[in-house]
Amino acid sequence: MKIEKTAIAGTLESSDIQITVSKSTEGIQIELDSQVAKQYGTQIKKVMIDTLEAYGITEAKVKAVDKGALDCTIKARMVAAINRAIDAKHTDINWEVL
Repeated sequence: MKIEKTAIAGTLESSDIQITVSKSTEGIQIELDSQVAKQYGTQIKKVMIDTLEAYGITEAKVKAVDKGALDCTIKARMVAAINRAIDAKHTDINWEVL
């Protein structure tokens, strides 16, 4: 799948994460802004990359502003942002990824 447009999911509230997914021509690029990046940055990025790979996306720029989100929240926000970015319709959603 390819990213068609820039999309955002999530908020800047405590225990959430705001994710922006946009087009890239240089593979997967992740920019993470998190106060807990030293402790959990590797895991946060892994959840993002795993979710992109589940959709077959090999080129995307992801900007994330983390406010202490759990893995399940990170994945949910990634799924929402990806579906918006690929311009998926309700009938096009890949339910197996969820």
